[in-house]
Amino acid sequence: MINDKPRVRFAPSPTGYLHVGGLRTALYNYLFARKNDGEIILRIEDTDRSRFVEGALEGLLTAFKWAGIEFDEGPDKGGNYGPYMQSQRLDIYAKYALQLIKSGKAYYAFDTPERLEELRAELSAKKMQPKYDKHDLYLSEEQIREKLESGVPHVIRLNVEPGPKVVFEDVVRGKVEFDRDTIDDQILIKSDGYPTYHLANVVDDHLMKITHVIRGEEWLSSTPKHVLLYDYFGWDKPVFAHLPLLLNPDKSKLSKRQGDVAVEDYKDKGYLKEALLNFVALLGWSPGENLEYMNIEDMIANFELGKVHKAGAVFNLEKLNWLNSEHIKRKDKETLLEMLKNEMQYHAYNASDYKEDYLLKVADVMKDRCVFIRDYFERSPYFFKAPDSYDPDIKEKRWKENSSGYILKLADTYENGVGGDKEFFELNLKKTAESLGVGAGQLIHPVRLAVSGIGVGPGLYEILEILGKNEVVKRIRTAAEKLK
Repeated sequence: MINDKPRVRFAPSPTGYLHVGGLRTALYNYLFARKNDGEIILRIEDTDRSRFVEGALEGLLTAFKWAGIEFDEGPDKGGNYGPYMQSQRLDIYAKYALQLIKSGKAYYAFDTPERLEELRAELSAKKMQPKYDKHDLYLSEEQIREKLESGVPHVIRLNVEPGPKVVFEDVVRGKVEFDRDTIDDQILIKSDGYPTYHLANVVDDHLMKITHVIRGEEWLSSTPKHVLLYDYFGWDKPVFAHLPLLLNPDKSKLSKRQGDVAVEDYKDKGYLKEALLNFVALLGWSPGENLEYMNIEDMIANFELGKVHKAGAVFNLEKLNWLNSEHIKRKDKETLLEMLKNEMQYHAYNASDYKEDYLLKVADVMKDRCVFIRDYFERSPYFFKAPDSYDPDIKEKRWKENSSGYILKLADTYENGVGGDKEFFELNLKKTAESLGVGAGQLIHPVRLAVSGIGVGPGLYEILEILGKNEVVKRIRTAAEKLK
């Protein structure tokens, strides 16, 4: 390890939304840093100007703020190793590229696009790997100077020299080897003067004292180029850990074509940040002991890079839904109350129209039945307004010829009785059924339909207690009239 204190980074490109795969990479870096008393840096890799999207950086920052992942350094916070936007570090990359040229580890290349296309076509026809042929490596210093002075467009390429295999240790994958003849003379500085990812990330990771590079599997094939650059500069290499791919249920790579992949999409659909973080944490890592429900403190306490799996992780929406319901279920009443109040505005309800004690009871009785907070309004709208219609299937199945008369009798009993708790409603319903000479079910099902408009939900007597005696009597009489 380069430093005693681990330093990791998440380095996205501002090309659009925050992908859930990016969230997982950022989360693993965050968990590793916090578990090991280290630091996490946000660095924006915006050197590919053709892919730059206006406002994307702000979107990334907003998504991380919502998720609760806080960076120690970054473009919005500053730090001792900035700037943290690569487009503001071009002079730094130019300096190190020239250093490589002087040592013979990189070289100028002046090829035209036409020549490169011809080379690709020729290699493809021979079924050979498309690689640069070092054509301009052998230009004389005078030839190079003349071309540079004449303003001939050029790039700077890595000089992959013959030698043994490039070998490095990966925390997730163990020993990884690449034959040198499979490694291309990668462009390091493009014709527009901007660096490619390969040079910029190695230089920045070194200068920012990054000790562990934790990133997606898609960068594994680029790592030998980075290892060569570390060797060419004479720098210590960080520890590498390449995370498994995220897969659709059909084992194809997770993509927008088969579903939502943006963090913002899941936020807008009502997933809790705690549940989404819990879910993506389990996409490639397991803390063991069948532990699945975790808050952020649990994740930090249990996280180990060595327990990250090699195999691709399947994105299972049912698992995410289950975790979301579990996180709702375990919220305390006061937190649920605030969440409920915040959600009410989206369903045309005014929280000030309801007593807090009433909303607390609703929050508590429904929390085991909800996957999303909006389910309070979609699955139990009767807590917020009297039903204006009744489920026709339930009516056909449960509403009999005598139901109106039976429940009107019950309404009289409730109205004249003293009390209002569950026991009051249950005892009087059973007494009424007995006086009518019918089973309690002859009243239970019609009453549920009368007060809720549907046939499912919490226990009937819990619903009645929450609604209160006056409201229950009113709804029973309304339903008896409408459904008789």
